[in-house]
Amino acid sequence: MCLTTPRSPREWAVGLISTLVGSFGGGASLIMHLQLQTWAHTPIGLVALLGVAFACGLPGWAAVRFLFNYIEKRRNADLADVVKEIKEVL
Repeated sequence: MCLTTPRSPREWAVGLISTLVGSFGGGASLIMHLQLQTWAHTPIGLVALLGVAFACGLPGWAAVRFLFNYIEKRRNADLADVVKEIKEVL
């Protein structure tokens, strides 16, 4: 995350929000799915749960970085070209 710093405050804000949403939502879902709630009974377990939640937020940051880079490279392309390119990839 520190190696690829955002280019603008807007990109930073969107990246931070998506990381937090991924951490809270994805982390909570993974903790519930793996039934790790018993870890919350000890301080070290709480730190481990926080690590799990943080790790779940990293894909959100990566997705936002990819999206901003994709948009930046195709700034001058019209919508039809972008849709055509996406259809070719899928």
